[in-house]
Amino acid sequence: MVRIVAIGTFGILLHGLLLAGPWKRHTVDASSRGADGVRLADANHDGLLDIATGWEEGGKVRAYLNPGPGKVREPWPAVTAGNVPSPEDAVFVDLNRDGVVDVVSATEGGSKTLFVHWAPPENYLDPKGWRTEALPGSAGMTQWMYVLPMANARTGKVDLVAGSKNDAAAVGVWESPGGGKPTWRRWYDAGWIMSLIARDVDGDGDSDVLATDRKGAARGALWFENTGVAGRWKTHRIGAVNERQIMFLDSADLDGDGLEDALAAVREGPILFFRRLPGNGVRWETHEIDLPAGYGTGKAVAAGDIDLDGVLDLVFTCENAHGELSGVGLLRHEGDPTARKWRAADIGGPAGVKFDRVELLDLDGDGDLDVLTCEEVDLLGVVWYENPAR
Repeated sequence: MVRIVAIGTFGILLHGLLLAGPWKRHTVDASSRGADGVRLADANHDGLLDIATGWEEGGKVRAYLNPGPGKVREPWPAVTAGNVPSPEDAVFVDLNRDGVVDVVSATEGGSKTLFVHWAPPENYLDPKGWRTEALPGSAGMTQWMYVLPMANARTGKVDLVAGSKNDAAAVGVWESPGGGKPTWRRWYDAGWIMSLIARDVDGDGDSDVLATDRKGAARGALWFENTGVAGRWKTHRIGAVNERQIMFLDSADLDGDGLEDALAAVREGPILFFRRLPGNGVRWETHEIDLPAGYGTGKAVAAGDIDLDGVLDLVFTCENAHGELSGVGLLRHEGDPTARKWRAADIGGPAGVKFDRVELLDLDGDGDLDVLTCEEVDLLGVVWYENPAR
Protein backbone atom coordinates (compact mmCIF):
# COMPACT_ATOMS: atom_id res chain seq x y z
CA MET A 1 0.00 0.00 0.00
CA VAL A 2 1.58 3.27 -1.17
CA ARG A 3 0.28 6.81 -0.97
CA ILE A 4 0.76 8.89 -4.08
CA VAL A 5 0.49 12.64 -4.60
CA ALA A 6 0.70 14.04 -8.11
CA ILE A 7 -0.08 17.16 -10.12
CA GLY A 8 -2.32 16.54 -13.14
CA THR A 9 -2.13 18.26 -16.52
CA PHE A 10 -4.42 21.02 -15.37
CA GLY A 11 -2.68 21.53 -12.04
CA ILE A 12 -5.27 19.58 -9.99
CA LEU A 13 -3.89 17.95 -6.88
CA LEU A 14 -4.63 14.23 -7.02
CA HIS A 15 -4.29 11.76 -4.19
CA GLY A 16 -5.30 8.19 -3.44
CA LEU A 17 -4.14 4.75 -2.52
CA LEU A 18 -2.24 2.65 -4.98
CA LEU A 19 -3.58 -0.87 -4.41
CA ALA A 20 -1.15 -3.40 -5.85
CA GLY A 21 -2.71 -6.46 -7.47
CA PRO A 22 -3.68 -9.11 -8.03
CA TRP A 23 -5.48 -9.34 -4.71
CA LYS A 24 -5.51 -12.52 -2.65
CA ARG A 25 -8.33 -14.82 -3.75
CA HIS A 26 -10.37 -16.97 -1.34
CA THR A 27 -12.76 -19.75 -2.33
CA VAL A 28 -16.25 -19.97 -0.86
CA ASP A 29 -17.07 -23.07 -2.92
CA ALA A 30 -15.69 -24.79 -6.02
CA SER A 31 -17.57 -28.07 -5.72
CA SER A 32 -19.60 -27.95 -8.94
CA ARG A 33 -19.51 -26.48 -12.47
CA GLY A 34 -20.69 -23.15 -13.88
CA ALA A 35 -21.18 -20.89 -10.86
CA ASP A 36 -23.56 -18.30 -12.26
CA GLY A 37 -24.17 -15.29 -10.02
CA VAL A 38 -24.02 -14.31 -6.35
CA ARG A 39 -27.09 -12.97 -4.54
CA LEU A 40 -26.96 -11.80 -0.93
CA ALA A 41 -29.30 -11.87 2.07
CA ASP A 42 -29.16 -12.74 5.76
CA ALA A 43 -30.68 -16.20 5.41
CA ASN A 44 -30.17 -17.41 8.99
CA HIS A 45 -30.83 -14.08 10.76
CA ASP A 46 -27.37 -13.78 12.35
CA GLY A 47 -26.58 -10.32 10.99
CA LEU A 48 -24.19 -11.59 8.30
CA LEU A 49 -24.86 -11.68 4.56
CA ASP A 50 -25.12 -15.15 3.06
CA ILE A 51 -24.88 -16.21 -0.60
CA ALA A 52 -27.23 -17.97 -3.02
CA THR A 53 -25.78 -19.27 -6.29
CA GLY A 54 -27.02 -21.36 -9.19
CA TRP A 55 -24.48 -23.69 -10.80
CA GLU A 56 -25.60 -23.75 -14.43
CA GLU A 57 -23.61 -26.71 -15.76
CA GLY A 58 -23.68 -28.60 -12.47
CA GLY A 59 -27.46 -28.26 -12.11
CA LYS A 60 -27.27 -27.31 -8.45
CA VAL A 61 -28.75 -24.47 -6.42
CA ARG A 62 -26.57 -23.82 -3.39
CA ALA A 63 -26.83 -21.62 -0.29
CA TYR A 64 -23.76 -20.55 1.71
CA LEU A 65 -23.91 -19.36 5.31
CA ASN A 66 -21.40 -16.66 6.18
CA PRO A 67 -19.15 -18.11 8.93
CA GLY A 68 -18.00 -14.68 10.16
CA PRO A 69 -14.72 -12.80 9.76
CA GLY A 70 -12.63 -15.38 11.61
CA LYS A 71 -13.47 -18.23 9.21
CA VAL A 72 -14.41 -16.39 6.05
CA ARG A 73 -11.18 -17.36 4.27
CA GLU A 74 -12.13 -21.05 4.50
CA PRO A 75 -14.83 -22.80 2.44
CA TRP A 76 -18.22 -21.70 3.79
CA PRO A 77 -20.85 -23.99 5.32
CA ALA A 78 -23.20 -24.83 2.45
CA VAL A 79 -26.26 -26.78 1.41
CA THR A 80 -27.64 -27.87 -1.95
CA ALA A 81 -31.16 -26.46 -1.79
CA GLY A 82 -32.18 -28.26 -4.97
CA ASN A 83 -31.11 -29.85 -8.23
CA VAL A 84 -32.61 -28.31 -11.37
CA PRO A 85 -31.48 -28.12 -15.01
CA SER A 86 -29.52 -25.03 -16.09
CA PRO A 87 -30.09 -22.69 -13.12
CA GLU A 88 -29.23 -19.19 -14.30
CA ASP A 89 -30.10 -17.31 -11.12
CA ALA A 90 -30.79 -18.08 -7.47
CA VAL A 91 -32.04 -15.64 -4.87
CA PHE A 92 -33.01 -15.75 -1.19
CA VAL A 93 -36.60 -14.87 -0.27
CA ASP A 94 -39.01 -15.78 2.53
CA LEU A 95 -41.74 -16.44 0.04
CA ASN A 96 -44.53 -17.49 2.38
CA ARG A 97 -43.56 -15.07 5.17
CA ASP A 98 -43.06 -17.83 7.76
CA GLY A 99 -39.71 -16.50 8.98
CA VAL A 100 -37.69 -19.15 7.12
CA VAL A 101 -35.70 -17.87 4.13
CA ASP A 102 -36.25 -19.97 1.00
CA VAL A 103 -34.48 -19.83 -2.38
CA VAL A 104 -36.01 -19.20 -5.81
CA SER A 105 -34.10 -20.26 -8.92
CA ALA A 106 -34.57 -19.31 -12.57
CA THR A 107 -33.77 -21.80 -15.32
CA GLU A 108 -33.21 -21.37 -19.02
CA GLY A 109 -32.26 -24.17 -21.47
CA GLY A 110 -35.08 -26.61 -22.03
CA SER A 111 -36.48 -26.29 -18.52
CA LYS A 112 -37.77 -22.71 -18.73
CA THR A 113 -39.10 -22.82 -15.20
CA LEU A 114 -38.98 -20.87 -11.96
CA PHE A 115 -38.42 -23.17 -9.00
CA VAL A 116 -39.10 -22.59 -5.32
CA HIS A 117 -36.73 -24.36 -2.95
CA TRP A 118 -38.56 -24.44 0.37
CA ALA A 119 -36.18 -24.31 3.32
CA PRO A 120 -36.61 -26.51 6.39
CA PRO A 121 -37.80 -24.77 9.57
CA GLU A 122 -34.85 -26.29 11.43
CA ASN A 123 -31.32 -27.35 10.43
CA TYR A 124 -30.93 -25.08 7.41
CA LEU A 125 -27.87 -27.00 6.18
CA ASP A 126 -29.62 -30.38 5.98
CA PRO A 127 -30.23 -31.05 2.26
CA LYS A 128 -32.90 -33.66 3.10
CA GLY A 129 -35.03 -30.95 4.68
CA TRP A 130 -35.28 -28.88 1.50
CA ARG A 131 -38.20 -29.34 -0.90
CA THR A 132 -38.21 -28.18 -4.55
CA GLU A 133 -41.28 -27.44 -6.64
CA ALA A 134 -41.99 -25.51 -9.83
CA LEU A 135 -43.70 -22.14 -9.45
CA PRO A 136 -47.19 -22.83 -10.82
CA GLY A 137 -47.64 -21.43 -14.31
CA SER A 138 -43.95 -20.68 -14.97
CA ALA A 139 -42.92 -23.96 -16.60
CA GLY A 140 -42.18 -23.80 -20.32
CA MET A 141 -43.14 -20.14 -20.62
CA THR A 142 -39.74 -18.62 -21.44
CA GLN A 143 -36.03 -18.86 -20.58
CA TRP A 144 -35.97 -17.28 -17.14
CA MET A 145 -32.82 -15.30 -16.36
CA TYR A 146 -33.26 -13.13 -13.26
CA VAL A 147 -35.62 -12.86 -10.29
CA LEU A 148 -36.15 -9.89 -7.97
CA PRO A 149 -38.25 -10.41 -4.80
CA MET A 150 -40.28 -7.31 -3.92
CA ALA A 151 -42.71 -6.57 -1.13
CA ASN A 152 -46.15 -5.64 -2.41
CA ALA A 153 -47.46 -2.72 -0.35
CA ARG A 154 -50.99 -3.28 -1.67
CA THR A 155 -51.29 -6.97 -0.69
CA GLY A 156 -48.70 -7.22 2.09
CA LYS A 157 -47.14 -10.23 0.36
CA VAL A 158 -43.90 -10.83 -1.52
CA ASP A 159 -44.01 -10.78 -5.32
CA LEU A 160 -41.37 -11.99 -7.76
CA VAL A 161 -40.36 -9.63 -10.56
CA ALA A 162 -38.81 -11.81 -13.27
CA GLY A 163 -37.00 -11.30 -16.57
CA SER A 164 -36.17 -13.70 -19.38
CA LYS A 165 -34.54 -14.01 -22.81
CA ASN A 166 -35.20 -15.20 -26.40
CA ASP A 167 -38.66 -16.55 -27.30
CA ALA A 168 -41.46 -14.85 -25.34
CA ALA A 169 -38.87 -12.85 -23.39
CA ALA A 170 -40.39 -10.42 -20.94
CA VAL A 171 -40.21 -8.51 -17.71
CA GLY A 172 -43.18 -8.93 -15.45
CA VAL A 173 -44.28 -9.88 -11.97
CA TRP A 174 -45.60 -13.03 -10.34
CA GLU A 175 -48.05 -11.76 -7.77
CA SER A 176 -48.60 -13.68 -4.51
CA PRO A 177 -46.42 -16.70 -5.34
CA GLY A 178 -46.14 -17.78 -1.69
CA GLY A 179 -49.04 -20.23 -1.87
CA GLY A 180 -51.52 -21.42 -4.46
CA LYS A 181 -51.36 -20.33 -8.09
CA PRO A 182 -49.77 -16.90 -8.56
CA THR A 183 -50.86 -14.32 -11.13
CA TRP A 184 -48.43 -13.38 -13.92
CA ARG A 185 -48.57 -9.78 -15.11
CA ARG A 186 -46.41 -8.95 -18.11
CA TRP A 187 -44.87 -5.44 -18.22
CA TYR A 188 -42.48 -5.41 -21.14
CA ASP A 189 -41.47 -7.40 -24.24
CA ALA A 190 -37.75 -8.06 -23.82
CA GLY A 191 -34.78 -9.46 -25.71
CA TRP A 192 -32.44 -10.69 -22.98
CA ILE A 193 -32.81 -9.34 -19.45
CA MET A 194 -29.58 -9.11 -17.44
CA SER A 195 -30.40 -7.03 -14.34
CA LEU A 196 -33.36 -6.09 -12.17
CA ILE A 197 -32.77 -3.71 -9.24
CA ALA A 198 -35.38 -2.27 -6.87
CA ARG A 199 -35.02 1.51 -6.32
CA ASP A 200 -37.35 4.43 -5.67
CA VAL A 201 -36.34 6.15 -8.90
CA ASP A 202 -38.98 8.89 -8.91
CA GLY A 203 -38.87 9.64 -5.18
CA ASP A 204 -42.54 8.94 -4.51
CA GLY A 205 -41.94 6.51 -1.66
CA ASP A 206 -42.44 3.18 -3.43
CA SER A 207 -40.02 0.82 -5.18
CA ASP A 208 -39.55 1.05 -8.91
CA VAL A 209 -37.34 -1.32 -10.93
CA LEU A 210 -34.15 -0.59 -12.88
CA ALA A 211 -33.28 -3.05 -15.66
CA THR A 212 -30.90 -3.80 -18.50
CA ASP A 213 -32.04 -5.52 -21.68
CA ARG A 214 -29.09 -6.97 -23.59
CA LYS A 215 -30.55 -7.83 -27.00
CA GLY A 216 -33.35 -6.92 -29.36
CA ALA A 217 -34.57 -3.75 -31.01
CA ALA A 218 -35.47 -2.16 -27.67
CA ARG A 219 -32.27 -3.13 -25.83
CA GLY A 220 -30.68 -0.70 -23.41
CA ALA A 221 -31.09 0.55 -19.84
CA LEU A 222 -34.60 1.29 -18.61
CA TRP A 223 -36.76 1.59 -15.53
CA PHE A 224 -40.28 0.56 -14.67
CA GLU A 225 -42.41 2.99 -12.69
CA ASN A 226 -44.56 1.60 -9.91
CA THR A 227 -47.93 3.31 -10.40
CA GLY A 228 -49.50 1.67 -7.36
CA VAL A 229 -52.13 0.00 -9.55
CA ALA A 230 -51.95 -3.77 -10.00
CA GLY A 231 -50.36 -4.70 -13.30
CA ARG A 232 -49.71 -1.10 -14.38
CA TRP A 233 -45.99 -0.42 -14.45
CA LYS A 234 -44.90 2.30 -16.83
CA THR A 235 -41.75 1.78 -18.93
CA HIS A 236 -39.14 4.57 -19.18
CA ARG A 237 -35.85 4.55 -21.09
CA ILE A 238 -32.57 5.54 -19.44
CA GLY A 239 -30.13 5.34 -22.33
CA ALA A 240 -28.13 3.33 -24.91
CA VAL A 241 -31.34 2.31 -26.70
CA ASN A 242 -30.66 -0.27 -29.44
CA GLU A 243 -26.93 0.48 -29.36
CA ARG A 244 -24.94 -2.12 -27.44
CA GLN A 245 -25.13 -5.34 -25.46
CA ILE A 246 -25.61 -3.92 -21.97
CA MET A 247 -24.79 -6.39 -19.24
CA PHE A 248 -25.17 -6.11 -15.45
CA LEU A 249 -26.29 -2.89 -13.79
CA ASP A 250 -25.55 -1.08 -10.54
CA SER A 251 -27.01 2.04 -8.95
CA ALA A 252 -25.10 4.59 -6.84
CA ASP A 253 -24.54 8.33 -6.45
CA LEU A 254 -21.29 8.27 -8.41
CA ASP A 255 -20.80 12.04 -8.66
CA GLY A 256 -21.87 12.85 -5.09
CA ASP A 257 -24.66 15.27 -6.03
CA GLY A 258 -27.33 13.56 -3.93
CA LEU A 259 -28.99 11.85 -6.92
CA GLU A 260 -28.60 8.13 -7.54
CA ASP A 261 -27.07 7.34 -10.90
CA ALA A 262 -26.98 4.09 -12.90
CA LEU A 263 -23.93 2.21 -14.17
CA ALA A 264 -23.73 -0.65 -16.63
CA ALA A 265 -21.04 -2.83 -18.15
CA VAL A 266 -21.06 -3.26 -21.92
CA ARG A 267 -19.94 -6.52 -23.51
CA GLU A 268 -17.80 -5.02 -26.30
CA GLY A 269 -17.35 -1.52 -25.03
CA PRO A 270 -16.99 0.90 -22.16
CA ILE A 271 -18.72 1.12 -18.83
CA LEU A 272 -21.74 3.40 -19.16
CA PHE A 273 -22.34 6.05 -16.51
CA PHE A 274 -25.97 7.20 -16.69
CA ARG A 275 -25.80 10.39 -14.66
CA ARG A 276 -29.08 11.44 -13.08
CA LEU A 277 -29.81 15.09 -13.88
CA PRO A 278 -31.18 17.55 -11.32
CA GLY A 279 -34.48 19.32 -11.76
CA ASN A 280 -38.02 18.19 -12.40
CA GLY A 281 -38.72 14.71 -13.66
CA VAL A 282 -36.36 11.78 -14.10
CA ARG A 283 -33.72 12.56 -16.71
CA TRP A 284 -30.32 11.07 -17.49
CA GLU A 285 -27.21 11.86 -19.51
CA THR A 286 -24.78 9.17 -20.69
CA HIS A 287 -21.01 9.19 -20.16
CA GLU A 288 -18.55 6.50 -21.23
CA ILE A 289 -15.74 5.15 -19.05
CA ASP A 290 -13.13 3.16 -20.93
CA LEU A 291 -12.52 -0.45 -19.99
CA PRO A 292 -8.70 -0.56 -19.82
CA ALA A 293 -6.45 -2.80 -21.89
CA GLY A 294 -5.40 -6.10 -20.37
CA TYR A 295 -8.89 -7.27 -19.41
CA GLY A 296 -11.64 -9.34 -20.99
CA THR A 297 -15.00 -8.00 -22.19
CA GLY A 298 -17.32 -6.22 -19.78
CA LYS A 299 -19.77 -8.25 -17.68
CA ALA A 300 -20.62 -6.44 -14.43
CA VAL A 301 -19.82 -3.29 -12.47
CA ALA A 302 -20.31 -2.18 -8.86
CA ALA A 303 -19.56 1.13 -7.13
CA GLY A 304 -17.93 1.47 -3.71
CA ASP A 305 -15.16 3.32 -1.88
CA ILE A 306 -12.46 0.70 -2.34
CA ASP A 307 -9.40 2.79 -1.40
CA LEU A 308 -11.04 4.54 1.60
CA ASP A 309 -10.57 8.06 0.26
CA GLY A 310 -14.26 9.00 0.53
CA VAL A 311 -14.85 8.80 -3.24
CA LEU A 312 -16.70 6.00 -5.03
CA ASP A 313 -14.61 3.71 -7.20
CA LEU A 314 -15.73 1.05 -9.68
CA VAL A 315 -15.02 -2.67 -9.60
CA PHE A 316 -15.75 -4.51 -12.83
CA THR A 317 -15.79 -8.14 -13.95
CA CYS A 318 -15.28 -9.60 -17.40
CA GLU A 319 -15.94 -12.50 -19.70
CA ASN A 320 -13.42 -13.68 -22.35
CA ALA A 321 -10.48 -13.11 -20.00
CA HIS A 322 -8.30 -15.69 -21.75
CA GLY A 323 -4.57 -16.13 -21.35
CA GLU A 324 -2.96 -13.30 -19.43
CA LEU A 325 -6.08 -11.13 -19.53
CA SER A 326 -7.56 -10.32 -16.12
CA GLY A 327 -11.24 -10.82 -15.36
CA VAL A 328 -11.62 -8.50 -12.34
CA GLY A 329 -10.38 -4.91 -12.11
CA LEU A 330 -10.62 -1.61 -10.25
CA LEU A 331 -11.16 1.89 -11.66
CA ARG A 332 -10.58 5.18 -9.78
CA HIS A 333 -11.15 8.63 -11.25
CA GLU A 334 -8.99 11.70 -10.71
CA GLY A 335 -11.65 14.16 -9.60
CA ASP A 336 -14.10 13.97 -12.49
CA PRO A 337 -16.36 10.88 -12.64
CA THR A 338 -17.56 11.89 -16.12
CA ALA A 339 -14.01 11.55 -17.51
CA ARG A 340 -13.52 8.83 -20.09
CA LYS A 341 -10.24 7.49 -18.69
CA TRP A 342 -9.90 6.37 -15.06
CA ARG A 343 -6.89 4.90 -13.28
CA ALA A 344 -6.95 1.10 -13.39
CA ALA A 345 -5.61 -1.56 -11.02
CA ASP A 346 -5.75 -5.34 -11.34
CA ILE A 347 -7.72 -7.38 -8.83
CA GLY A 348 -8.17 -10.84 -10.33
CA GLY A 349 -4.98 -11.60 -12.22
CA PRO A 350 -4.97 -14.11 -15.10
CA ALA A 351 -6.88 -16.89 -13.29
CA GLY A 352 -10.47 -17.18 -14.52
CA VAL A 353 -12.17 -16.62 -17.88
CA LYS A 354 -15.86 -15.87 -17.35
CA PHE A 355 -16.91 -13.91 -14.27
CA ASP A 356 -20.41 -12.77 -13.33
CA ARG A 357 -22.18 -10.38 -10.94
CA VAL A 358 -20.02 -8.58 -8.42
CA GLU A 359 -20.85 -7.57 -4.85
CA LEU A 360 -18.79 -5.26 -2.61
CA LEU A 361 -18.88 -5.97 1.13
CA ASP A 362 -16.52 -6.19 4.09
CA LEU A 363 -16.21 -9.94 4.52
CA ASP A 364 -13.15 -10.08 6.79
CA GLY A 365 -14.29 -7.32 9.14
CA ASP A 366 -11.27 -5.05 8.64
CA GLY A 367 -13.24 -1.98 7.56
CA ASP A 368 -12.70 -2.03 3.79
CA LEU A 369 -14.79 -3.45 0.97
CA ASP A 370 -13.83 -6.83 -0.44
CA VAL A 371 -14.97 -8.15 -3.82
CA LEU A 372 -17.32 -11.14 -4.13
CA THR A 373 -18.06 -12.76 -7.48
CA CYS A 374 -18.05 -16.14 -9.24
CA GLU A 375 -16.37 -17.72 -12.26
CA GLU A 376 -17.76 -20.50 -14.42
CA VAL A 377 -15.20 -21.58 -17.04
CA ASP A 378 -11.92 -22.13 -15.15
CA LEU A 379 -14.07 -23.59 -12.34
CA LEU A 380 -12.90 -21.10 -9.74
CA GLY A 381 -16.46 -21.20 -8.41
CA VAL A 382 -17.71 -18.70 -5.84
CA VAL A 383 -14.74 -16.57 -4.78
CA TRP A 384 -13.86 -13.34 -3.02
CA TYR A 385 -10.84 -11.07 -3.31
CA GLU A 386 -9.35 -9.55 -0.15
CA ASN A 387 -8.96 -5.78 -0.31
CA PRO A 388 -5.39 -4.80 0.70
CA ALA A 389 -6.32 -1.21 1.60
CA ARG A 390 -6.02 -1.95 5.34
